[in-house]
Amino acid sequence: MANTYAVIMAGGVGARFWPRSREKTPKQLLEIVGPGTMIQNTVKRLEGVIDSKQIFIVTNKVQKALVIKQLPLVPPQNILVEPVPRNTAPCIGLAALFINRLDPHGVVIALPADHVVENIEDYQRVLRLAIEVAEDSGSPVTIGIQPKWPETGYGYIQFVDEDDGKDRYFSRGVYRAKTFAEKPNLETAEKFLASGDFLWNSGMFLWRVDVILEEIKTHLPELHDGLMKLDGVLGTERFLSTLDLVYGVIRGISIDYGIMEKAQNVLILKGAFGWSDVGSWDEVYRIAEKDEKGNYTSGQVILKDTSNSLVYSNDRLIATIGVDDIIVITTEDAVLVCRRGKSQEVKEIVDHLKRRQLDEYI
Repeated sequence: MANTYAVIMAGGVGARFWPRSREKTPKQLLEIVGPGTMIQNTVKRLEGVIDSKQIFIVTNKVQKALVIKQLPLVPPQNILVEPVPRNTAPCIGLAALFINRLDPHGVVIALPADHVVENIEDYQRVLRLAIEVAEDSGSPVTIGIQPKWPETGYGYIQFVDEDDGKDRYFSRGVYRAKTFAEKPNLETAEKFLASGDFLWNSGMFLWRVDVILEEIKTHLPELHDGLMKLDGVLGTERFLSTLDLVYGVIRGISIDYGIMEKAQNVLILKGAFGWSDVGSWDEVYRIAEKDEKGNYTSGQVILKDTSNSLVYSNDRLIATIGVDDIIVITTEDAVLVCRRGKSQEVKEIVDHLKRRQLDEYI
């Protein structure tokens, strides 16, 4: 098996997890579901598949010190800092430059830092097969999740469920991706689910290093030009200043839109290992272990005549009486109260705080 490297994307703010998630301590650096922060659990899931010395983390200047503290087994030089956020394609491209110097034919797994996986054994089995396929086929590979309900908060991938004799991996549960779809409305999501040939887009991608750099050259030539400028000064004192210049002009774009939707012969593996992107407090409620009244609580909480609710406190007592289907989150300086099913809109509160320049709450 090829040398395998992981690129963990960890520069986000996690605005939908306000007020707990802040710029300095975002969602991926918090304990959201169970013990261990989300990024710690992401790294831990790779044990036995990828050596910690071959894991790269892409983050930002504000979060770098805490990332290093939380991941002592990942070499500090593998913690890469973007000057400004430019979405996932530049993030992955930047890490690919460093990995290319180590092994231009190595396989790269790109992973978000803030997902939850319940069945680690099955997750690793799928990863190992995906690594083998990415190395041998020279194709971009992604992992799609078998949908369980018509989710409107995820993107989808349609796959080809026919063996035309051209794909020798078909018998091992590897398919060809047909189309990538944006987050749908409920009616469209129901059609996706009924069709049986759509999977949730997990945001997990694999390639050989030479393949992803070539795909960037073909589909995102401006980004490739910027990466080549960085490659020319990698390891020199000019690198950081050049990084600032390049990131100042490159266009922010996701790897999904920029590469995967355009690439030819994208292969897809199905995953059914208890995955969630934990994109909101509603999703935390969905996957959490609840009591007999459907409540999930953390911290000092007293509930009376309360059902189907999530209540979190880190520093004070919270008491609720006669309420149902609510989410309550408290921190030292803020309180969020919303109805379940509305937590995707928490990001609008963060946008409001930014417009009013209330930076102490962001």
